[in-house]
Amino acid sequence: MSQPYRQLQVWQRGKALAVSLYRLTGRPPLSADFSLRDQMRWAAVSVCSNIAEGDARQGAKETVPFLYIAKGSLAEVSAQLEIAAEIHPTHAEEFASLVRERDELSAMLQALINHRRP
Repeated sequence: MSQPYRQLQVWQRGKALAVSLYRLTGRPPLSADFSLRDQMRWAAVSVCSNIAEGDARQGAKETVPFLYIAKGSLAEVSAQLEIAAEIHPTHAEEFASLVRERDELSAMLQALINHRRP
């Protein structure tokens, strides 16, 4: 089965964001903050999952809604990172780096949406 989404830089970076968040939330103190940890992981995985699902759809009319869902999941990641930075300030620098990555991904997703919009 062909998986052209793997060639999309936005998918690759979304996956890298999810992996980074998994690693960060796997370390104390976030590893014990089950609710926030799980919510952050879910939202980050949702980004690349929805890009992949949208790419598998036929035509822009079916693809674009999944890209918007991915963009919404990125907004969730941003809000959760802000909360985590206040609760766990020892990781503030890592959170800030992930927020910058989230901002870049959001812009990339918007560009892809604009390109694919019918």
